[in-house]
Amino acid sequence: MELKVSAPGRICLFGEHQDYFGLAVIASAINLKISISGKKRKDRLFVINMPDIKERDTFSTENKLNYLKERDYIRSTFNVLKRKGIKFISGWDCIIRGNIPINSGTASSSALTVAWTKFLLEATDNSWKNNKMKIAELAHMAEVLEFNEPGGKMDHYTSALGGILYIEFGEKDKIEQLKDKLGKFVLADSLERKNTKGTLSRIKTGVFESIEIIKEKIKYFNLKNSSLEEVEKEIKKLPFKLRKLLKGTMLTRDLTQKAKSLFEYEKFDHEKFGLFLTKQQEILRDYLEVSTLKINKMIDAALNTGALGAKINGSGEGGCIFAYAPEKYEEVAEAIKKVGGKPYIINISEGVKLDLKISS
Repeated sequence: MELKVSAPGRICLFGEHQDYFGLAVIASAINLKISISGKKRKDRLFVINMPDIKERDTFSTENKLNYLKERDYIRSTFNVLKRKGIKFISGWDCIIRGNIPINSGTASSSALTVAWTKFLLEATDNSWKNNKMKIAELAHMAEVLEFNEPGGKMDHYTSALGGILYIEFGEKDKIEQLKDKLGKFVLADSLERKNTKGTLSRIKTGVFESIEIIKEKIKYFNLKNSSLEEVEKEIKKLPFKLRKLLKGTMLTRDLTQKAKSLFEYEKFDHEKFGLFLTKQQEILRDYLEVSTLKINKMIDAALNTGALGAKINGSGEGGCIFAYAPEKYEEVAEAIKKVGGKPYIINISEGVKLDLKISS
C-alpha cells in the first residue's frame, strides 16, 4: 500500500495571543504545506526520513516510544494514538517534506502533527480518518498537551479544517467557516528565530496577573464580556507593563469582532480589511511588544509599495509577517526581499487531505 497526505500551514488574520484566554481568533490555512508519503512494510518498523531538516527516525510499533528530543512530535503522535486504542500491525517507510517556514509563526509543527495524525489514521484505516475535528483534537494532544506546552488549538483547527475560520474558544469551542473573499498575500520570513515559549509565557502570565488585580476592584470583570470603557480607569492604575498587556489583549478582542463583520457583507471591503490588519499590527507592536526592528522595516516596505495592510504573524519577536496585496503582490514581495525578508506569494487553502492511496 502507498499513501500520501498533506496539511497546510496557517496565518492568523486577527486575534494573536487570544486563544489561550478563551477569546476569538480569525485564522486561515495557506497553500504552503507539509506532505507525508509512505509505503507499507512487511515488518513492524517505521522508518521516517525528513530530508528538509536532515533528520531520520526509526522505531517499532510494538512498544511505547521514548522521546529523543524536546518536542518529538513524530513519536508523541504515535503514542497518543496508541493510548486511544489504535493498533499498528505493520510498519511504513515514510518521507516528510514541506515548504512552510520553520519556527516562523506559520504553524509548521502543527501542520506536521495534523498531517502525521491523518497519515497514521489512514494507514490503520481508522474510522477517525475522515473526521477533521477529531484529527485536530488528536494533533493538539500530541503537540501541546503531551509536552505541557502553553499553546492553544487555533493552529490545529485551521490546518485540519482549512479555509478561513472564526473560532471562539471556551468549554466547547465554536467554529464558523467564513466566506473566502480574499486575494493574494505575501508571506515573508524575517529569518529571525522566535522564542515562542518565552513570548507566550510573558503575555499569558502578565494578562492573568492583571485580571486578578482588576477583579479586586471590579468583582464582575470578565475578559470575554467586559467592555474596555468600564474598566479603563482601573487599567490605568496597573503597573506599566501589565497595563499595556491587558489593554492590548482587549483591543485585539474588539478588533477581531469588527473584522469578522467584514466577511458578512455581500461586497467585501478589501481596503478596510487591510486597515484592520495594520491596526492589529500596531496593537501587537505597541501593547504586546512582539514586533522587532526588522519586522517593522519589512511591514513599512510592504505598505509603502502598495500593500493594503500588513502585520506580524504568530507569537512574534521574530518569525514571519504577511501583507495583503491582491493587486501588487509581486512588487510587495520584491520590496520585502530588498530589506532582508524571504517572501512567498500565498493563497487561502483547503485543510488536511488524502492526496494518494494505492492498495497493494
